[in-house]
Amino acid sequence: MDATSVLLSGPRDLALETLELQAPVSGDVVVEISHSGISTGTEKLFWTGEMPPFPGMGYPLVPGYESTGEVVDVIGASPLRVGDWVFVPGANCYSEAKGLFGGASNRIVTPASRITKIDRTLGPEGALLALAATARHAMAGLDKSLPDLIVGHGVLGRLLARLTIAAGGAAPTVWEVDPNRQASDGSYEVITPDEDPRCDYGCIYDASGKPELLNELISRISKGGEIVLAGFYAEPLSFAFPPAFIKEARFRIAAEWNAEDMVATQQLIDGGHLSLSGLITHNTDARSAKQAYAQAFEDSACFKMILDWRNVA
Repeated sequence: MDATSVLLSGPRDLALETLELQAPVSGDVVVEISHSGISTGTEKLFWTGEMPPFPGMGYPLVPGYESTGEVVDVIGASPLRVGDWVFVPGANCYSEAKGLFGGASNRIVTPASRITKIDRTLGPEGALLALAATARHAMAGLDKSLPDLIVGHGVLGRLLARLTIAAGGAAPTVWEVDPNRQASDGSYEVITPDEDPRCDYGCIYDASGKPELLNELISRISKGGEIVLAGFYAEPLSFAFPPAFIKEARFRIAAEWNAEDMVATQQLIDGGHLSLSGLITHNTDARSAKQAYAQAFEDSACFKMILDWRNVA
């Protein structure tokens, strides 16, 4: 069985290729992918060649860990059925390429235990579940504070703001310096750092992925305040110790989502407490994947690029 997939053979060397899929075994499902998202965090680092050593990394690889589609075959006993609509967090099913992510393909094979049944009516927005669950993971659990300030108004920053309000928290302040990303739905304020006089934030979430901001963020917390690193950072992180010492700063790293986060995020969406609308700015035929990846990484007006696989044979 073959698939048409995005293949990244090296930095900036990306094309649509026909790849052989590994044969499904008991417990697997075959999914025809409808839409997949392009991550401007980790995937961009593979595209530029800047990704630091990471388990399973290497070229050639099939990117993509934000996909949605329909189950077309079920092997053995499974809670899933043919016709189910699912979210797919990537797949490692290629005979000729690494599947560290593996979701940017018109067809994938994966264990049923890895995917999540979702509502078909979500359409392309179903591909955003990983980001939404990642945002939820950063905020949920014991000894975790809601953000007073969110840095970065991309898709992750917007989801963090929406989840803060959904959790009953006060509307956070959001920093964004790019004019293309400063508009909001009006439920919270988006300003530039220069417009913000506050230096007493109890909890700051950084969704920018920019390590050079760390000293600025330390100067903006209250004594004993916390900085949550919610982005992905390719470079080593460093900061001036004396200001952090004076503030008794605390740092927390937020990792990727888990199964509990996915369940909770689905419940928020199904209950109307979390909206995924307005986050996808570009939806492109997957046959134009090469141009779509470049735009996703280089055009600041592109918050989220979605590839449409429905016309790819």
